[in-house]
Amino acid sequence: MYEDRTDAFLDLISGGKSEFLTELEETARADRVPIIRTAVQHLLKFIITERKPADILEIGSAIGFSSILMREAGGDGLKITTIELDEDRANAALQNIEKAGYSDDITLIKGDAAEVIKTLDKEYDIIFLDAAKGQYPFLLSDIKRLLRKGGLLITDNCLQEGDVLESRYAVRRRDRTIHARMREFIREIYHDEDLNTCLMPMADGVALSIKK
Repeated sequence: MYEDRTDAFLDLISGGKSEFLTELEETARADRVPIIRTAVQHLLKFIITERKPADILEIGSAIGFSSILMREAGGDGLKITTIELDEDRANAALQNIEKAGYSDDITLIKGDAAEVIKTLDKEYDIIFLDAAKGQYPFLLSDIKRLLRKGGLLITDNCLQEGDVLESRYAVRRRDRTIHARMREFIREIYHDEDLNTCLMPMADGVALSIKK
């Protein structure tokens, strides 16, 4: 497949991932745990290296892969707060963060992101949104509140394997609510007067939104 060949080329030409992340990615694939795709990994590393953020909020930890990747890219001084609802994945993420040696730099909060985010009161340079897709529209107000002026919101999986491009009647009935909510979210971030947004059709769709 074209994407597989592209991923292999990106890893080859860039020098690839750390040994720890390579092993963690293999484990995730074997256990069918969704993690960010290779193209998104490279995008995150590029953005973090160039922007040099001090504080990142991640919504959706899974097993900690992306948190660890961002911390590796950001180096010393970067602090990451990440939120995960699933108990088993949160525990796995905590173990992986500890094994990677980043327990002092990555703080994991267990709970529903829609509830947890309301309790946060600091500003973040970058917010990485990769949680339950049906929640995206309900999180936007608090995300904007927490995002520093000039800060960057990175939203993954906006295209939902192409479903977002389809009519609601072409989507499976069980997926229509998520389909509608993702379309609503994309419209909101594009037309929000506080945000400047670009949706890139890479991987499964990544939106970049800068707070004005």
